[in-house]
Amino acid sequence: MAVDKKTQIMIVDDYTTMLRIMRNLLRQLEFENVEEATDGTMALHKLQLGHFGLVISDWNMQPMTGLDLLKQVRADAKLKSLPFIMVTAESKTENIVAAKEAGVSNYIVKPFTAETLKAKMASVLGPF
Repeated sequence: MAVDKKTQIMIVDDYTTMLRIMRNLLRQLEFENVEEATDGTMALHKLQLGHFGLVISDWNMQPMTGLDLLKQVRADAKLKSLPFIMVTAESKTENIVAAKEAGVSNYIVKPFTAETLKAKMASVLGPF
């Protein structure tokens, strides 16, 4: 089954420049239904109120990190199966292990291209 390009996607990063980059990459992939949050707390609130098909979150944010957001999403009965891609500038093995243990769907190391994003999204959402 093909991915619906109208799927609502939550992007979370505390740097507005990175949010703009992610939005532009998603636009290149023909995803226009994008909601932004600048920290995990804001993202969790919006996720609980909305109907999202994917979360793409930065790891390193304050006050709630991407890993904490992931744990909150997995602990929420309504959100627990939501595909979640973690974005980080660090490719440390212990970070990848921690994210996998917390239930991350996939992982992207910055910087990344539209092709990398498409491959990671396809791995969790299916081909598009």
